Amino acid sequence: MDTKTAASGEQVDRQSRILDAVLELLSHHGISGVNMRAVAREAGVALGLVNYYYADKPSLIRAALNRTGESDLRLVTPDPDALPDEQLLQALRQVAGPEFLNTQYLSLRLHLWALAQAHEDFALINAEAFEQYLDGLATLIGNAKPGLSRDDCRERAADIVVVQNGMWLTSLLGIGDASIQRSIARTEQIAFAD
Repeated sequence: MDTKTAASGEQVDRQSRILDAVLELLSHHGISGVNMRAVAREAGVALGLVNYYYADKPSLIRAALNRTGESDLRLVTPDPDALPDEQLLQALRQVAGPEFLNTQYLSLRLHLWALAQAHEDFALINAEAFEQYLDGLATLIGNAKPGLSRDDCRERAADIVVVQNGMWLTSLLGIGDASIQRSIARTEQIAFAD
């Protein structure tokens, strides 16, 4: 590996650690727990490095929101090695994975939703990420059910998102695995209904 490639990889790693720190702080302390010094401490980097990559607290939050949106989009990105039905089933089932149904992730999600209501820039990022997720899910539905119109696919995707968000929120209450499985089955019924 040449020096330029190594430096680029190190830069990406540092930025990733910084964004991980922002998300960690948001999940535990909300927006009040995020400041440049706390992020640097949590990421294990110098304060100057955080300031080098991000001008201020809002730019840190925007970057964290964008990162979460990219993560959501990966959930509905088609797997070229799977059949359309399998792609859709995978997308519907993985939102109930342990990386999502835990207190830390759900706390982060609640804080991000609240941020979107409190700041216009954050609301735009959240709305764009939601539209991309909805479009991705609608595309998976359309691929699996080619007879459906685009509008029908988007309507089904929106109904599925309501069930998924409800599943995430109620899992904080200690809802049992059987209820989660019924919720997943409900999303599959919505997606594959004739």
